[in-house]
Amino acid sequence: MSDAYVLVVDDEPDIRELVREILEDEGYEVAVAEDATAAREALRSRRPDLVLLDIWMPDVDGITLLKEWSREGELPFPVIVMSGHGTVETAVEATRLGAYDFLEKPLSLAKLLLTVERALETEQLRRENVGLRRRAQPVSEPIGRSPVMQQLREQARRLAAHDAWALIGGEAGSGKRTLARYIHLLSARRQGPFVELAGSALARDRAAAELFGVESADGIHYGALEQASGGVLFLDEVADIDPETQARLLNALETQSFVREGGLEPVRVNVRVLAASSRDLAAEVAAGRFRQDLYYRLNVVPLVVPPLREHCEDVPELLAHYVDQFVSQDHLPYRSFSVAAQNRLRNYSWPGNVRELKNLVQRLLILGSGERIELEEVEAALRSTTPAGEAAPVALFELPLREAREAFEREYLRQRLEACGGSVGRLAKLAGMERTNLYRKLKALGISVGQK
Repeated sequence: MSDAYVLVVDDEPDIRELVREILEDEGYEVAVAEDATAAREALRSRRPDLVLLDIWMPDVDGITLLKEWSREGELPFPVIVMSGHGTVETAVEATRLGAYDFLEKPLSLAKLLLTVERALETEQLRRENVGLRRRAQPVSEPIGRSPVMQQLREQARRLAAHDAWALIGGEAGSGKRTLARYIHLLSARRQGPFVELAGSALARDRAAAELFGVESADGIHYGALEQASGGVLFLDEVADIDPETQARLLNALETQSFVREGGLEPVRVNVRVLAASSRDLAAEVAAGRFRQDLYYRLNVVPLVVPPLREHCEDVPELLAHYVDQFVSQDHLPYRSFSVAAQNRLRNYSWPGNVRELKNLVQRLLILGSGERIELEEVEAALRSTTPAGEAAPVALFELPLREAREAFEREYLRQRLEACGGSVGRLAKLAGMERTNLYRKLKALGISVGQK
């Protein structure tokens, strides 16, 4: 992370400048502050990747600053404390407040550089581990050997070679997040953060804080845009963002700057945006629910993740992958799928896509017994999670309400249409819908129909 941004806080000019020169020679971007007041101002203008903090300063000491920055026992960035006459108690207190390490003056430059490097590496690993825990799905690339998945990976590799933004479309559960992480993994920003933010999390009352951060008397809360600086901000389900936040987000993305809530000065960031939506954003623009200018800003390179039913030949590979993952990650007993069971699942419609397949594998490993998963067990599991059955599908409970309703309607109408021999007229009577509205609904859900 030689391009990391480091803030050096020390009241001794010679030490400030020496540390600045050493770090800049190593490729770091460095800012300096001579006291607590200057440090606070530097933090308002930009979030550092690392802070080198002197303990003894004329106005406010370093321990007080650590307490000020620490929230719920955690610092928003790694801090290395420096002191010329520190004590064991001081070092212990700094560590208790979250400091990464304690360096004594006069500084050993070799030790300084090594500690800085290790602190940045540790922070990167921490972010990656938090991301893995949140996703619980450490998949490095979209899985499948089908032509459509090979083409999708090739498109992702080409996009990763550039810093262009992308809009990823696809049904709920199809793997949009996995594709975004794959692009990040292959890109020049791979060492930077990957910050996820769901559009549904941007309710009007907290959108500003989540995206842009807050300045208050209690300190600074860094929003998602600032946390993602130097890396990628993944905006999931952008269609859920309200119009007012859309307008402010557009301005921030175009200028790569914004003002925190309660702040006065603009904050500059360097962030790549990958956005995703399970809804047709062009249709949302036409309906006036999504800003056209924001749509064009995000849609530099469009990518579409196909639904699982369109690459069902990948089902056996996906089954094997998730069995291995749950065995190694959750220590579940290993079980293999029989050929008959795999064949049945290859011919299942998968309304919940890859997410539903993953849930099914996990459920069969937890609740089943024996070394092999046979056809009868799969049939029973599918019956218990079919929308038309008595039990509500487990996969749907993990979706936002709109996505769950859409998945249910898609599977219900597909099954009823098949039962009606493809006749939309008969389906309209059965479903209690006006025929024209039913045609619109079928088209919106991606269900092909004849003209019977």
